[in-house]
Amino acid sequence: MFGSMQPIKQARILVVDDQAVNLELVRDSFEQEGFEQIETCSNPLQVASIVQRQPVDLILLDINMPILDGFGVLSLLNQHYKQLQKPPIIMLTAQNDQQNRNKALQAGANDYVSKPFDRLELLRRVELQLENWFLRKALQEQNETLEQMVNERTEQLNRAKIEIVERLGRAGEYRDNETGNHVKRVSLYTYEIAKQAGLGEERACLIQQASPMHDIGKIGISDTILMKPGKLSDDEFKTMQNHVLIGASILKGSTSEILKIAYKIALTHHEKYDGKGYPHGLAGDEIPIEGRIVAIADVFDALTSERPYKEAWPIDRAVELLQKEKGKHFDPYLVDCFLAVLPAIRKIKETYLEA
Repeated sequence: MFGSMQPIKQARILVVDDQAVNLELVRDSFEQEGFEQIETCSNPLQVASIVQRQPVDLILLDINMPILDGFGVLSLLNQHYKQLQKPPIIMLTAQNDQQNRNKALQAGANDYVSKPFDRLELLRRVELQLENWFLRKALQEQNETLEQMVNERTEQLNRAKIEIVERLGRAGEYRDNETGNHVKRVSLYTYEIAKQAGLGEERACLIQQASPMHDIGKIGISDTILMKPGKLSDDEFKTMQNHVLIGASILKGSTSEILKIAYKIALTHHEKYDGKGYPHGLAGDEIPIEGRIVAIADVFDALTSERPYKEAWPIDRAVELLQKEKGKHFDPYLVDCFLAVLPAIRKIKETYLEA
C-alpha cells in the first residue's frame, strides 16, 4: 500500500540550537548513520523562513535559546503549519523536568529528548518519528488520489446524465421538426437569461441542464398531429397540448435535482404571464421562473428556426414580438433580461445553426 514511501535516510532534518558545538554533534551523529540532508540553524528567528523555503521532514528543536526560545519557535511553527500537515518536532534540551516536558508536548511537540543524549536512542526516536511521518504522508497521498478518482468518476457520471437528458430532449424534438440543435440553443439561451435575472451560477446551470426535456412529452403525441404541415384543428390542438402533461408524468417523482426542474419546465413552459396559457392557466409568479424563462427561449428559437411549415423569422422580428408580448405571453422582467443578453443570444444562434 505504501510502496512510494520515501526512504528514511533521505529525510530532510532541521536542527535548531544556538550552540554551534551541539549542531555539529547532532549533524555528525546523523551523517555517520547515512542521513543525507541535515540542515542546521543557530538563529531561531530564521526557522520560519527555512521551512517556508523548502519542506522539512523532522525538526530537532532546543528550548533554551536567546531572543526566541524553543516554545516560541514551536508556536511559530504551529502557525505556519496551521493549514498544512506538520512534520514531527522533537525537543532536544538540557531541561529534563516534567513541567517543561509536559509543556512541550501540550504545545505540539512529538517527543522530548534530554541532553546529554544517547546517540543510539536519539537516532531510534528520530527513525520512529520519520517512519510515522512518511506513513502519514503516503496515506494522505493515497487518500488524495482516491478522492481525485472519485471526483473524476462523479464528473463522468454527471456529464453522462446531462448528455442523456439532452439526447432525450432531442428525441422529442426530432419527432416534429428537423432542428437538431434546437434543444442545445434553448438550453444555452436559458442559461444566459437566468444569469442575467440574478439566479446565480448553480441554478442557471441546473436550468440549462434541465431545459432540453421541455418537450419530451411529444413522444406521446401522434405523428399525424406532430407532422401535419398545415394548421391544427381545435381538437388536434387540444391533443397537442397534452404533451406538457405527458412530459410532466414522465419526469414526475424523481429525486434528481435536474429532473425536478425539468418536471416544472415541461409542465409550465406553455403557461402565459397573463393566465391565458395551458395546461392550468397559471398567471404571473404562479408560473415557476424556470417555466417562464424557457417559454421565452423556446418561442424565440422556434420563431427564428425554419420548420417544414414555415420559414425562419429574422432575429429582429422575433425580438419585436417578444417585446410586444411583455406582460401578456411573457414575464416583462425576463424579456428585459433577454434583451440585455441579446448579443450572447445572437452568438449562440450563429454558433449552433441547424444541424
